[in-house]
Amino acid sequence: MSQNKAGGLPSLKSTASSLLRSKRVKQNIKNLLKVNQTDGFDCPGCAWGDDKTGRFKFCENGAKAVAWESTDLKVGAEFFAQYSVSELMQQSDHWLESQGRLAQPVKYNKSTDHYEPITWEKAFQFVATAIQKLSPNQIEFYTSGRASNEAAFLYQLFARSLGTNNFPDCSNMCHEASGVALTESIGIGKGTVTLDDFNHADAIFVFGQNPGTNHPRMMNALRKAARNNCTIVSVNNLKEVALERFASPQDPIELLTPAATTISHLYLTPKLGGDFALVRGMVKALVEQNTAFNTEFIESQTQGVDDYLNAIKGTSWSLIEAQSGIDKASIFQAAELFSNAKRVISTWAMGLTQHKHSVIAIQEIINLHLLFGQIGQKGAGLCPVRGHSNVQGNRTVGINEKPPMAFLNTLEKATGQAMPKAHGHNVVQALKALHSKQSKALICLGGNLAAAASDTLFTFDAIRQGELLVNIATKLNRTHLLVSENAVILPCLGRTEIDMQASGPQVITVEDTFSMVHGSKGSTPPEGLDCLSETAIVGNLAQATLGNKLVDWLSLVDDYSRIRDLIEKTVKGFNGFNSKIAQPGGFYLGNSAREFNWQTQSGKAQFSASSLPESVFDDALEAAIQAHKSTVFTLQTLRSHDQYNTTIYGLDDRYRGIKQARDVVFINESDAKKLNMSDGQKVTLTAVDVEDGGIPRLLEGFTLVFYDIPQGNLAAYYPETNILLALDNVGDRSFTPTSKSIPVILTA
Repeated sequence: MSQNKAGGLPSLKSTASSLLRSKRVKQNIKNLLKVNQTDGFDCPGCAWGDDKTGRFKFCENGAKAVAWESTDLKVGAEFFAQYSVSELMQQSDHWLESQGRLAQPVKYNKSTDHYEPITWEKAFQFVATAIQKLSPNQIEFYTSGRASNEAAFLYQLFARSLGTNNFPDCSNMCHEASGVALTESIGIGKGTVTLDDFNHADAIFVFGQNPGTNHPRMMNALRKAARNNCTIVSVNNLKEVALERFASPQDPIELLTPAATTISHLYLTPKLGGDFALVRGMVKALVEQNTAFNTEFIESQTQGVDDYLNAIKGTSWSLIEAQSGIDKASIFQAAELFSNAKRVISTWAMGLTQHKHSVIAIQEIINLHLLFGQIGQKGAGLCPVRGHSNVQGNRTVGINEKPPMAFLNTLEKATGQAMPKAHGHNVVQALKALHSKQSKALICLGGNLAAAASDTLFTFDAIRQGELLVNIATKLNRTHLLVSENAVILPCLGRTEIDMQASGPQVITVEDTFSMVHGSKGSTPPEGLDCLSETAIVGNLAQATLGNKLVDWLSLVDDYSRIRDLIEKTVKGFNGFNSKIAQPGGFYLGNSAREFNWQTQSGKAQFSASSLPESVFDDALEAAIQAHKSTVFTLQTLRSHDQYNTTIYGLDDRYRGIKQARDVVFINESDAKKLNMSDGQKVTLTAVDVEDGGIPRLLEGFTLVFYDIPQGNLAAYYPETNILLALDNVGDRSFTPTSKSIPVILTA
């Protein structure tokens, strides 16, 4: 049985349980009082922003992230002596990470199949020697979105000093479609709103997002808006309790009684991939009602509206209703709520970005905003909600396989060295290059690429093909075990810990989803850990590989303010970087589109006149689906409530009523009965794909769970279901995996 409200006392109990499991209760209570504070550290979880006022600025999942990182459990020499890599591969992802913090650098010994201790000096020299034997474009530099601006900037400088733009990163697998769509339409790949805009919106449209689990602090903003009579429209494939009723754990009445705040005024559950059709229908409804658009804004600030309106007229209601799964009356209702609001924010996450047509679907939302001039004013605009805490900042400071020439020019000017211009590899291209042995080394600055990427068996094999595997991490995970010959694990500090360098304790910086940059300073001594900061590890690897070529790498490590000086010289918006991070709450990088400075080819905001596709799949896949003799469902992968990205804190999904299980598949009861299947029945999921002669992608022994989900759609947990998605099934122009639209069949 799922909860009838999100938050409340169960969230408080879950937070307490996480603290107890860390075995550092007293210290972690102190840590939580420092989370998202001006004098503290940024939450290592999601990228949602904070106003930095008040003492309790953490959520349930933020508390889990802190306790997961700050634990007394250690993974060191004794652990690796006990378990071979082959034995560790048999363990679950949850078990691997729950063993504790990586305590010392280790190197793989192929003859024993064990990781063994190595000194830092020898580890750096080992990696440097291996890199020096390779050509730059044979090395893949992967990044997780948790790395600080300082570590990420140094990392990209190191790689580009070698001569490559191979930067596969987590953005490629989540919000790449947002960046492409926004850049093409408004000239900048970031959202146009600030956190304060949520206090002034008359309507908020939440697309493809479950903030109660993935961005719980966002629920405070939605709750506050709802209580201020803001109309909230939720558009999500599944009915999620947090978007229906939310109880703030900081409100005594909602904490201790059944009381809760109703969040959504209207809740629509489109078919998977049907968001584009829904928004297209909203605009068609407005056109048919002769709604007055903002002609002054359209004429002065935009281009292409006539072609767009012609595309609207050419789209049939039958296709809109069939593809969206939403009836015409409900679409008209949503359109009316949008048009009647003076200030509207549209926000979205991976429910929109992980489809074949994600780019044009997001551009359809942008089109809707442009028709009404709902951008660049307080309380209105576009808000892609990023995942990991600094995934946006990483891209800002240069983690980009297709770097803009303006960035490369300023980097060359700041360093006095020519930078590589050729585009590098994204995640899909990197994995293919590793699999074919075109690339020979994978260096991971955080993250768990093996679990995050699609096509699990191909991904595992690709990583194993490399001659060198380097992982900079706080916890053991699946990627660390995909070794062939040469591999090292380099343990790093966590966000909660004091980063002591030659000049004293260091501050790092991150950028949240609202383009706010703030300082972050840990307060916990890294007790019992022979680890270094991410920045120090990257700097020492660069020094061992390049010597003092380009910059004095170790001098930058000694004092991170010197790295920030280089960022200031290279990246627009960072003027006075070192002084600004001392400001309470940090500083705003600004947004050109918010100022009507459209950095597009035309110099204006661009309407997208894309046709509504006949299918949410490509032609070949749609043909394979139509040719199949069995009923084909569309599956989306998603997270449980006890999970953040690939990190699985526990086996419960409290909001959906799941206990101690992850091998479940959510299904509409009517669909199950048509197949003569029952709630709790064991089933096999088999992917329907273009015939390639390979081994069928399937998962056995999953349990059916009846849920409020549209007919024809299924949902199951990631990363377990990544095996069902072929690596080449990606979004147009984004290369983002189509993890929210996987065609599958069910068998008993």
